[in-house]
Amino acid sequence: MKGNRNQKLIFLVFMLIMIGLGISDSNRGVFSAVFEQELALTKPQVSLIVTVSYIGNLLFMLLGGNAADRFDRKKACMGILGLWTAAQVIFVCTDNYIGLLIGMFISMGASTLMNTMMNILSPFFFGAMAGLYINILFFIQGIGTSGNQKLTGTFVTGYDDYRRICLGLSLIGVVSLVLLGLTKFRSVSENTGEACSAEKDSASETAVGKSFRTCMSGLVLAMGLVFGFYFVAEHGIMNWWFMYCTQGLGLSAGSASTGVSLFFGTMTVGRLLMAPLVQKLGTRKSIMILGGLGTAVYLLGILLGKEGIWILGISGIFISILYPTIVLLLQELFPKDIIATVTGMVISIGTLFDIAFNAVFGNLVEAAGFGVCRIIFPTAILCFYGGFLLVVYRKNNNVVHR
Repeated sequence: MKGNRNQKLIFLVFMLIMIGLGISDSNRGVFSAVFEQELALTKPQVSLIVTVSYIGNLLFMLLGGNAADRFDRKKACMGILGLWTAAQVIFVCTDNYIGLLIGMFISMGASTLMNTMMNILSPFFFGAMAGLYINILFFIQGIGTSGNQKLTGTFVTGYDDYRRICLGLSLIGVVSLVLLGLTKFRSVSENTGEACSAEKDSASETAVGKSFRTCMSGLVLAMGLVFGFYFVAEHGIMNWWFMYCTQGLGLSAGSASTGVSLFFGTMTVGRLLMAPLVQKLGTRKSIMILGGLGTAVYLLGILLGKEGIWILGISGIFISILYPTIVLLLQELFPKDIIATVTGMVISIGTLFDIAFNAVFGNLVEAAGFGVCRIIFPTAILCFYGGFLLVVYRKNNNVVHR
């Protein structure tokens, strides 16, 4: 019974954190016009806010994942959550542009790392049900994101509103820290039967050495590229599809925005509806079957042009489970004692790929036009799915070893 109560408390605090992270992550876009107007920012300065956020994601994942493997997982989670909460306090206390950049670097970096840590830890708390629980948690995060975009986008009037929301987020952070402190974390050593602290220290040193060898392996690079192609396929719709629909296809702003919102709306709903199926099929089959369906519908939607925007929107329901489930898959490919380090490395490679794509895509559009450049998106999702199949095939044939 005690273990069951701890599991329920863990799920409760994870839900609360996910709501906060969803709201926090969407604030950057919702308030960009407010930042520009009330802080008298130029367009490049607003763009720098996004760039700093990506850099925060990259460095927190790269360095934080390794730190999480070296230290107690519960203390690591509380430290990450504490940094995220501190960033919200910075937003409350300052209307200075430099303070905003510092806060955004910490907030977005800590958010991405905390999100990943919850994904990594799910098998420890929820066992065989991890696939179900993690997709429900991502659904809850999506509710926080879309709800904030709708309500905040409708009712905000100025920077004081941003401060009030960040104050609420800081309170969510404090409450979550208190609840997290009441939970019990099972360590990797408890699961592997390690006994004394001296053995743990030795194992930790071994894990660090092993992590360097593993992180330099071809499998990490391969999975990093798989993530990178996925990021291009999803974020390409987020960042560029509206512009393509209006400028490339000549659609109205209303039709273009509806198509984009349908894609991300079905992604949010799909994580709830598809969670039981992910649990039933398992990680590999879920990605293979649902990912295959999502890839096919996504391809059809883009290649059909005007007639395909609604089809593309529907593809989100199948694509929805890909990111959380493929992060879970990493635990089947790499040793669990260094999984945070490896996950950080893999997602960092994917993030670099994503940053590079967004840096050059605008120039490609100017040079070749949207009609040619839109082919990048279906190519990216095909490379994602093909890369995943290749990794699984090699793993199943004992070419890739853990």
